[in-house]
Amino acid sequence: MGVLIAAWPMHSDQPWNSVFITQVLKVGFGVKDWTQRNELVTASDIENAVRKLMETKEGEEMRQRAMNLKDAVHRSMDKGGVSSMEIGYFIAHITR
Repeated sequence: MGVLIAAWPMHSDQPWNSVFITQVLKVGFGVKDWTQRNELVTASDIENAVRKLMETKEGEEMRQRAMNLKDAVHRSMDKGGVSSMEIGYFIAHITR
């Protein structure tokens, strides 16, 4: 959707998702790291993360990457796009 993510992993697959969002795709910022999962998250922690996303150059760059990712996902679903083609291949495979 082109929206930044404030990641706050708590359990299960969330630590991996947080790494993917913050370090690989770089479309979000961690409120707290997984290693700090037992520490209290304060209003100040959340405020600092939101300010970083909204008011810094790094946040602006993240917003641009998020919009680029959104556009790429939408293109992949268009006719002839990768996702559209793959679902077509899958349907053809299971219906033969």
